[in-house]
Amino acid sequence: MPTVPDPDDRNALADDCRRCPALTESRECIAWGNGPPDATLVVVGEAPAAGDPDADRWRGGNLTGLAYTSRRSGRKVRELVADAGHAGDAYYTNAVKCFPADPDDPGDNREPTAEERANCRPYLVEEVRGVNPDAVLATGKHATKSVLAVEGRELDGFLDSVLDPVECRELDATLVPLVHPSYQEVWIGRLGYTREEYVSAVRETVAAVGRADGDSARLDG
Repeated sequence: MPTVPDPDDRNALADDCRRCPALTESRECIAWGNGPPDATLVVVGEAPAAGDPDADRWRGGNLTGLAYTSRRSGRKVRELVADAGHAGDAYYTNAVKCFPADPDDPGDNREPTAEERANCRPYLVEEVRGVNPDAVLATGKHATKSVLAVEGRELDGFLDSVLDPVECRELDATLVPLVHPSYQEVWIGRLGYTREEYVSAVRETVAAVGRADGDSARLDG
């Protein structure tokens, strides 16, 4: 079982942010990225959920101020990354840092708007460039679209893109799309994997990306 990150790992890139009025109103706090500042991986989600105030530690980024600290998605993603061999070597963040409440159900998420994604994108770019990882693992369709938007690219068919590396020159890293943790039990099987096989595929893909980066550095040198 992964451990909840130390609050001191919270990489707050601003004291406050009010670029998105609706998000400023709906959030409890900004869910900033967390993890080693020189991690091999940056893991990107879409946005924090409302959070669970009754949870034991895993209360969610909207309440903890730390991305990927929910009982469901947070633990699942951290377990996956740990099982793939990168426990303690991943930086976790979201494409949108604030909880986007659904107007019809304030305890549930709505999809962030294109403007909200664009407003938050400079923070994501700053994080990825600062960490300088080998790979960016984007969990789910919307996180993948957000990373590709940095490159001025669009996503054409998400499931076909899973575990298919994409070089991102603007971020100087390689994007590796993953299924969203909330749906991984469904989609891993539909993609033809058991969980063990999926974890192995993630491990092998990240390792291949790292070797490719190393070969490129040697050639450049």
